[in-house]
Amino acid sequence: MSQDTTPSKEKGHALLLRKGSHSKMALKEKIVQIYEAFFQGEDPSRGNANFWDELFLLKVNTSYIENEIEKLSGEGLLSLKDNLNMLFYQCVEALAQDNLIRVVNALHTLCALIRGIFRKSLGNYGFDVINLLIGFDSAESVMQSLIENLNRFLTGDYPASVKQLVLKFLLVLITATDNISQNTMLEYILINSVFESIIQILGNPLLRMLLGHDAILVLTLLVQYRKHESANPYIVKLSILDDELALTGYAQIVSSLLSDFNRNYQVQLSEPQSGWFSAFANMVGNMFVAEEKKTEIMRANDSILLALYEAIHLNRNFITALTHAHTPSSPATPPSSPVTTTSPVLDNQGGQPENVNEVATATQPTNLLVTFLEYSSIIFQDTKDTARYNNAKLCIVILTCIAEDQYANSLMHDVNMTFRVPLHRLPMRHRKVKADRTMILRPLVCSLLDLLVEFVMSHMMKTFPMELYLRCLGIIHRVLCYQKRCRVRIQHPWKEMWTALINLLKFIMSHESQLVKKHNIFHLCSKVVNVFNLFITYGDTFLPNPNSYDELYYELVRMHQVFDNLYSMALRYTTNDSEHRDSAARLTNHLVNVRAIINHFTPKVDSWAAANHLSSLTEEQVLEVVKSNYDTLTLKLQDSLDQYERYSEKPKETGFFTQLVRLIICDVRRGVSNLAGHQQDVLHELSTLS
Repeated sequence: MSQDTTPSKEKGHALLLRKGSHSKMALKEKIVQIYEAFFQGEDPSRGNANFWDELFLLKVNTSYIENEIEKLSGEGLLSLKDNLNMLFYQCVEALAQDNLIRVVNALHTLCALIRGIFRKSLGNYGFDVINLLIGFDSAESVMQSLIENLNRFLTGDYPASVKQLVLKFLLVLITATDNISQNTMLEYILINSVFESIIQILGNPLLRMLLGHDAILVLTLLVQYRKHESANPYIVKLSILDDELALTGYAQIVSSLLSDFNRNYQVQLSEPQSGWFSAFANMVGNMFVAEEKKTEIMRANDSILLALYEAIHLNRNFITALTHAHTPSSPATPPSSPVTTTSPVLDNQGGQPENVNEVATATQPTNLLVTFLEYSSIIFQDTKDTARYNNAKLCIVILTCIAEDQYANSLMHDVNMTFRVPLHRLPMRHRKVKADRTMILRPLVCSLLDLLVEFVMSHMMKTFPMELYLRCLGIIHRVLCYQKRCRVRIQHPWKEMWTALINLLKFIMSHESQLVKKHNIFHLCSKVVNVFNLFITYGDTFLPNPNSYDELYYELVRMHQVFDNLYSMALRYTTNDSEHRDSAARLTNHLVNVRAIINHFTPKVDSWAAANHLSSLTEEQVLEVVKSNYDTLTLKLQDSLDQYERYSEKPKETGFFTQLVRLIICDVRRGVSNLAGHQQDVLHELSTLS
């Protein structure tokens, strides 16, 4: 394709000299002189047939345009409507040309107009943005032409820098209002879709390396537009997308971005430490130098996680891409720094880095779910501030969607699909050191369960994250329901989960007076007890062997005091006028089988000990008593243990996502608020094209 990219500045300067220029004006940038006339209501193109062709060969001064719009009163702005319409129209006309310098300058001019007018619209001057920018009469045809040209640049044989500028322009337009659903200009992007162009980029290995992040940002944000109010074609198209290349590309973009975060964390972790406290401070307090920087990074990750959430939530075909194996060094996921053969991996128990040879090699197969589980393990370590709490909540919502998907579960439980997942844990003085399991090849569900157990163990604190606990228990419940339904048995240390859940009950009871004022602790305790009820009622269908079932009963008998105290606590609240009276009553009902087991086996154990003149019994002796007394145990069949309310974004999560999208919009807008550096680079690149 032959493209005219020569500015011919001298010719342009001669043609653009205006009448009345004097020595003072001659010192000004030529483009500024033209803008001045423009904002004074003049038509500088009158009598000059080549005006617009030559104007777009001059480098745009976007800040001047935006500042001039900012200075205008509402009345002054309305008086310039014809000039603004004309400038917008001529920018769109310039996009139809083959001269890429004109195209770049026209796009930057459009960015300045959109930013300036939308910012001014916040002043409540009573004007309509579309009418002021384009004019109602011609808006439909002008926007159609604009988007057709944008699609042509995104899909055609044009430099990547031009494609990138088109995506940046789309982000400027999409993020023009804090509330995306109030941006009526997006109606035209719904009518004239850019979806297919974005998908083409995602399916191209080279383009997605350069443009992938912006491409999925555009798509993810367009999905948010009035998503619960009307039919959004981007939601429909994303939900039925079955292009394997594009879906894999989408997954690899998200994986690459999350991997960068994971690598940065590992680099911070592997730096020389001076003692335990220093290591702790580094991981929690100084991971990214300053609190503001950490919050900024968390907020940047929100948009990546939102892209992952929408793909998993809307598109069942994406599950395949989620678990698609690749190597970290593949072209689709370029590492930000070389992957060495001795990458530091956090010891799963002790918190100290250790070098794991041959495990963390550059050729180790991984996938997006592996990367996401590692990312979640880092995020879960600190959920105290709002940005990190929201990030952790979004991770848990995504894991909930995965745990509800039948196909995702079948892949996670597949013993022939094993991965090493580096899960990170906070160092805690009370932890017993155990063998590190994170770098053993295991089905992915084992790592998911380890991650959830770690969350349960590490968030028993004054600022108790009740909602996150409920969601984590919900994921455990969903996984167990799948295992029960499909009779899937995995080799997993279930005792660690039982211990963690019992410790959680102990924590709740020891902090009852503080927690009950803020939370419905009985609802949470019921969730915990019902996980045990699932094991008790259906454990024979999914526990790996009969010994595991015996160990469950042993743990319940050994820790009977915890369940006795829990029952007593619940009973107290059923006999007073507490707001949690009904929840407490339900908890007593949920405890019926646990109490039946305790009341059945405890006397048997005590009498066996007395008969053998023993003051204390070993685990093996208790297990022997348990095994020989199952026959006389009577349990109640409880309804709906394997039922759960499926995740639905509307109405429960609408507020969370609305606020999250608003924050992402503001962050993305800041990122594209000044494209001067990009403008300089792309103009320089185009000037060197032959």
